[in-house]
Amino acid sequence: MFLGVDTGGTFTDFVLYDGNNIQVHKVLSTPEAPEKAILQGIQELQLDNLVQSGDILIVHGSTVATNAALEGKGVKTAYITNRGFGDTLSIGRQTRKALYNLTPKPTPPPIKKELCLETGGRLDADGTVYEGLSDSDITALVDKITELQPEAVAINLLFSFLDDRFEKAIEEALPKHLYISRSSYVLPEYREYERGMATWLNSWLGPLVSNYLKRLNQAVSPSPLSIMQSSGGTIDTQQAANRAVNLLLSGPAGGLAAIRSLTTDINEERLLTFDMGGTSTDVALIDGEIRLTNDGKIGDYPVAVPMVDMHTIGAGGGSIAYIDQGGLLQVGPESAGAFPGPACYGRGGKQPTVTDANTVLGRLRPEAFLGKQMTLDLTAAQNVIQPLADALSLTLEETAQGILSIANEHMTRALRTISVKRGEDPRNFRLACFGGAGGLHVCDLAEAMNINSALVPRLGGVLSAYGMLVAPHERQLSKTINQISSHLDFHEIKQLTDQLSEEGANQLAKEGVKPDNLQYQCSADLRYQGQSFTINQPIEPTNSLIDRFNDAHKARFGHQMALDVELVTVRVRVFAYTHHISMPELDDYQQRTEPNNHADLFQVSSLTPCYQRESLKAGEVIEGPALISEQVSTTLIKQGWQAIVSKHGHLLLDRRQ
Repeated sequence: MFLGVDTGGTFTDFVLYDGNNIQVHKVLSTPEAPEKAILQGIQELQLDNLVQSGDILIVHGSTVATNAALEGKGVKTAYITNRGFGDTLSIGRQTRKALYNLTPKPTPPPIKKELCLETGGRLDADGTVYEGLSDSDITALVDKITELQPEAVAINLLFSFLDDRFEKAIEEALPKHLYISRSSYVLPEYREYERGMATWLNSWLGPLVSNYLKRLNQAVSPSPLSIMQSSGGTIDTQQAANRAVNLLLSGPAGGLAAIRSLTTDINEERLLTFDMGGTSTDVALIDGEIRLTNDGKIGDYPVAVPMVDMHTIGAGGGSIAYIDQGGLLQVGPESAGAFPGPACYGRGGKQPTVTDANTVLGRLRPEAFLGKQMTLDLTAAQNVIQPLADALSLTLEETAQGILSIANEHMTRALRTISVKRGEDPRNFRLACFGGAGGLHVCDLAEAMNINSALVPRLGGVLSAYGMLVAPHERQLSKTINQISSHLDFHEIKQLTDQLSEEGANQLAKEGVKPDNLQYQCSADLRYQGQSFTINQPIEPTNSLIDRFNDAHKARFGHQMALDVELVTVRVRVFAYTHHISMPELDDYQQRTEPNNHADLFQVSSLTPCYQRESLKAGEVIEGPALISEQVSTTLIKQGWQAIVSKHGHLLLDRRQ
């Protein structure tokens, strides 16, 4: 038995797979203690006995690290670095949020000056010792740590990725009750600022993540518990506690892992995706594989560990609509969250949201919402939108449509950011939506992007939870070497990839992964000498590595350069698929499914047929306009679109020309 759990800002989603069938479930999230919603869902799914017997594998996408980072609620953390570099995290890259703002508001440093400690143990760029680490240095550090009484410590010495002995010596000398992170363990790569931020984030968030995972692990013990990483692979909960910074995109990564697995179902590999939940929308691009980045951000913090390459905005079903000081209608980024949530949830919400607008326009059916587990209060939705309508001198329905149009524009901009601004033509991709609110907006967004095909996957409303089950066990390892192409030592590179591969295999062995199941992918970050950015390329075969980099540079930027190529960082991905889970196939339809009722939608001239998705069969064609309700989401097929039900139950949408 396998249980995928995704904790979102509004709902906590569950997908249970028993080897043959899939069961889904949703409960409202409990942000103050996320494990409460998880245990509630386990109880409602009647899995208590299975969990207590250890007969179910639980894979969880956690938002604890993400929420703590965005809300600035990490623990008191001391930062140890070399003499003269205590201000590194405060100075950063000296980039401005607004380039032409001559009077920007001061940004508080991530860490207070008194918590920045300086010591010896400094290396040169070639790894030679510039300043040793003396016994008096260590004694002074221990005394200062005892005085400051932090909960966690981050150690980031210059060029420690070349030689980590000084970082290890400091770690060994510090009190054992502290949560300690070494940069040579968290991110053994160049760039002291990014490496320092990743190490500090790991310690700043680590105790919170560790305590949460400990509580959850105890609650579901003896059943094994794994955690989704930001890179789209899972990690054992014991090891995850030491890698909090690798969990910052835990939930969204699950959705991309699921979408990637579905490409074989539909025999298409190029997808432009958007995950619209209750609080935010995440957009990404898949071209065969999930794209990763080492230049991610969480709030104002750079996060240089591998994570799925996505763009996130504050636009979701719970995004609040309001009128600004200039009298214009705005939507988001503030969200109504799980409590009180949108007014239509009947939990005391007093502010109009995107979900309320969809309810007013008839797109969400009170009699079919959340598999009838939850009813919608249409009157409450109308009451919170009416004041906006009065202020704008519009009808109730026009105002609701305006809310949706603005939310759609926010998401369209995000889709352009991940595609057009990166040189990709969105018309060459199928737009894939998931998340509880995605299906209601997919046609509008496809039209705005001039895309003529879309995908509404089966279980789209809980797809991130499904992704927890199909994601591989994985480790991403790296090390900076900085070698010029004219002096590349491919034997040394092979030794390094072997070393990293062995390290990843050993870590996965602790999770019970057998060596025969392991797969390896080796790559390198390359750049022309003098550049600051890199392009990642597969290492094998090594003799064509430089040529492939030149070709990739020309494809992305339109030119090559007559300069030496520098191999900056070697990367190894070690992963294994230990179980196979796929969507069950549907029966072929014998006769057309008749709508179970009809809806009166705004700006639609005739009554719109409503279908229950669970009753549809493979091969059926649904002509728009139509509403398709299911247990975890609702899909609107607009006029001019048609949906074909695939054999795995996915809705393949095509726009009639």
